[in-house]
Amino acid sequence: MSISLRDQLLKAGLVNEKQVKQAGKQKQKQQRLEKKNQVEVDDSQKQAALQAMAEKVARDQELNRQQQEKAAQKALAAQIKQLIETSRLPKMTSEDYYNFVDDKKVKRIAVNAMLRDKLSRGSLAIVRHAGGYEIIPREAALKIQERDPQRVLLLNTQTEAPDADDPYAAYQVPDDLMW
Repeated sequence: MSISLRDQLLKAGLVNEKQVKQAGKQKQKQQRLEKKNQVEVDDSQKQAALQAMAEKVARDQELNRQQQEKAAQKALAAQIKQLIETSRLPKMTSEDYYNFVDDKKVKRIAVNAMLRDKLSRGSLAIVRHAGGYEIIPREAALKIQERDPQRVLLLNTQTEAPDADDPYAAYQVPDDLMW
């Protein structure tokens, strides 16, 4: 068993028996008066300790919240990266380009006739990825747009296919017709 501080001080010769007894009596007297509510207890240290503890808890909660936000942003970025990398179409090397706007600048990406048609009809989309641009299917682009709208650069509204029994299917209305 460990020796009390009082016994250690006596053994070291720093205090004598008389001083030890006097300190014990003083402590008992203080406790007796506190029970009778005759002496006001000095709570300033207790209050300061409680306040410091409350501040520490608040600071810890704020740090924890910030760490959780960073982790959530990191997880979101990982989800977007995975969506793009799993659904992107292979890069083309052709002389035909599709032009689009990125941050008020006109950019271009190599496409063939089929990709150009699907991009303009809204079946495909262009997204920003790793300093470049990727072409992905519409479904993946919609998922990415839910998570981070700034990553999706081009997602045209999907045009409806004409009905098979449309009697006016052979008569297409020109785009430049003025009424």
